[in-house]
Order: sequence, then structure tokens, then C-alpha cells
Amino acid sequence: MMKLFAHPISRIEYEWFRKEVVMANIMIQRGSKTEYVFYLPKRDLEDDIVSMEFDTPEKWGGEIKLNNGGCYYIDPQSKPAKLPISLRAKRLDAAE
Repeated sequence: MMKLFAHPISRIEYEWFRKEVVMANIMIQRGSKTEYVFYLPKRDLEDDIVSMEFDTPEKWGGEIKLNNGGCYYIDPQSKPAKLPISLRAKRLDAAE
């Protein structure tokens, strides 16, 4: 058992917490080759966004797939008036 908070948790609970709850600060900006570029400052990762689940003025975001195979999720919102924009994203699947 590990003691992450006030009470001990199991290894399975810890793995769930690590994968499901942790959100990353990211930035999305306009790209020269593609419409959007994803930047994760903590890992100094910059890559082209190859697909975005929602890309309309009313609904923008959802599942984002990167050129390197990584996959992230941002809560859908109205399309931002200008870029770059800083957001919180959940990692769904990272590139190897």
C-alpha cells in the first residue's frame, strides 16, 4: 500500500489516479504546415495536430491526435477568437 494522501491506497488505485486524473497544461497555436500545432511545455513537445474531434465555431476541442501518434483530450468549448491559447488536456495515449 502507498500513502499518497491521508489514507493508504493500492497500486491499482495509484495507477488509475496517475493515468486518469492528471491534466497537463498545453498550448495550441497556428502552424505553418498544418492548421494547429500542439505544445506541451513540461516535456518540450511540439507537434502538428493531425485531427481534432470538433472544429466548428460552436464546438471546438475534444480528442486531439498528434502526428507522432499521441492522443490528448480537451473539453469542448466554443472556438477561440485568437490563437495561441493555453488549455488543460488529459493524455489519452502517448506516443512510444
